[in-house]
Amino acid sequence: MNTRRSTCPSVELAPGYSISPLITGCWQLAADHGAASVEFELLVERWRRALAAGYTTFDCADIYTGVEELLGRFLRRLDDSSAVRIHTKYVPDLGNLARVDRPAIVRAIDQSLAGLGREQLDLVQFHWWDYAVPGYVETALVLDELRQAGKIRYLGLTNFDLERLREIVAAGVEVVAVQVQYSVLDRRPENGLAEWCRQHGIGLLCYGTLAGGFLSDAYRGVPEPPERAANRSLVKYALILDELGGWSALQEILDPLAAIAGRRGVPLATAAIRWVLERPGVAAAVVGVSRRERSDTFGRLWSQAWSEQDWSELDAVLARYPGPTGAVYGLEREPAGPHLAILRMNLKEG
Repeated sequence: MNTRRSTCPSVELAPGYSISPLITGCWQLAADHGAASVEFELLVERWRRALAAGYTTFDCADIYTGVEELLGRFLRRLDDSSAVRIHTKYVPDLGNLARVDRPAIVRAIDQSLAGLGREQLDLVQFHWWDYAVPGYVETALVLDELRQAGKIRYLGLTNFDLERLREIVAAGVEVVAVQVQYSVLDRRPENGLAEWCRQHGIGLLCYGTLAGGFLSDAYRGVPEPPERAANRSLVKYALILDELGGWSALQEILDPLAAIAGRRGVPLATAAIRWVLERPGVAAAVVGVSRRERSDTFGRLWSQAWSEQDWSELDAVLARYPGPTGAVYGLEREPAGPHLAILRMNLKEG
């Protein structure tokens, strides 16, 4: 990771399977998201440039309406798409959890294959909304059967805590990755999950590394907005700020990040991403498609040798602000809690 180069290096997520450590997240292109109107030809141009710079990996989901099909159209534009990695997700609706069975799982995987226009899915990341509803281990086992049958190359989990991850692995499911929320503001993966994954060769794929944009120059040294952010993503991370200690805590964290970024000649956001990539067990960070055009600054993630000294001042501040506590995605599962209230858990039903 410290090799001096301008293009993105690769990371081996599993034997013989390499990805880019910066993954293009495509949730903003879902039909119900504000960025869904981005012109397809503009996306093709942007994604071609990303591939040329080594950013070969894309993240989507069956619940991101229309995104698998959009990526499928892009893949068909390429002369050779064999080096492109598409990570998708299987996310059954909350209202249907009790009815999830093998035929339903097979239909969902077949739909993802058809949308992407591929004979095999590179990585399927599985999410289960409510642990109180039985069936997540059985579902993971069916997905593993589909992996063995060749429809899926590798399996991962999304937003599972350590207890359930260990349960699924103990059942015999081969898990190569876990996608979790991880940033300087939300360090819950460090409560056991990251270390266990590191020991067992399971890579962390981290979203929320920029906390919806709060970890950027735009929010440093400015008053707190009088109203909560206008989109669900920023509302989500505003709630994380509440757990952290509020706007003043954010400003105290942004200051050392800005100092690090200034010494490196990069935007603050680049330093925030690099902090995550330096954490034990982390394989890659998922960054929104709207930021993918900034690959010139992201290139400096790899072209410089970062060191422990870069982070010492920041670590001292983070020690005063531990942020959200408990298991990964624990707050988001609390009944009647504010984090759960903003989630949309029946997207396939509209």
